Amino acid sequence: MAITLNSGFKMPVIGLGVWRMEGKDIKNLIFNAIKIGYRHFDCAADYKNEEEVGEALAEVFQAGLVKREDLFITTKADHGHVVEACKDSLKKLRLGYLDLYLVHFPVATRHTGVGTTASALGEDGVLDIDTTVSLETTWHAMEDLVSMGLVRSIGISNYDIFLTRDCLAYAKVKPAVNQIETHPYFQRDSLVKFCQEHGVCVTAHTPLGGATANTEWFGSVSCLDDPVLKGLAKKYNRTVAQIVLRWGIQRNTVIIPKSSKVERLEENFVVFDFELTEEDMDLIKSIDRNYRTNQPAKFWA
Repeated sequence: MAITLNSGFKMPVIGLGVWRMEGKDIKNLIFNAIKIGYRHFDCAADYKNEEEVGEALAEVFQAGLVKREDLFITTKADHGHVVEACKDSLKKLRLGYLDLYLVHFPVATRHTGVGTTASALGEDGVLDIDTTVSLETTWHAMEDLVSMGLVRSIGISNYDIFLTRDCLAYAKVKPAVNQIETHPYFQRDSLVKFCQEHGVCVTAHTPLGGATANTEWFGSVSCLDDPVLKGLAKKYNRTVAQIVLRWGIQRNTVIIPKSSKVERLEENFVVFDFELTEEDMDLIKSIDRNYRTNQPAKFWA
């Protein structure tokens, strides 16, 4: 199942995020995911594992499991040095082109070198923001990548409704995707609907809302413990995660859950053989808490 982007290319509605995946685990993770049926992988230079992902992809292609054109590979950009950063990611991923390249965050921080993507912090612990690089400048460099044939589609990530509106105004090549945090506890209906009405596909980078890594890092409450969702899981004889992921798909969003466990990879992929009723979609809508679980506040103070 795929969504056709405004660029004309198809994007699988479920993918696998590789954030916080250790190098030694990535090979088995990607091999297992492809065998299960995953064809969409979400990467970022900031995850510091593109080389390991590239090694795994090369082995997958060599083994004949899939061809390059069978996969949809996303990674994310660096402000101010967009072309150089893209070429660096392509080299590490061992690819000739990217299916999707995103502006990772809507702010440029002090540059620490291509490929060294850690967000620079000032002495006060807040992001050291580079005020000489505008989002518009970055976007026009992203557009150059399309004309250069290095990427097929370009998009944005973590943009709110106002920044998305601005990007649509100055873009010659409109963003195909806005990858944001959205889940039952942080539904962001206005932003999701605005994007979709303007032909921008929404991808949920935290579709399970506060589970696992986010709870560990940020002390979040997971929506997977919500009694309403547990009740629906019992009704449909599914796991709570499957209910949440199916809800995301029925909102016409792309979902990229993360897991390093084979049983979870399999579970997260079995979401196409049932459908939530309109009443149950409305029920999930009622549990929205406007509760962000991602991105520590100190970075954005």
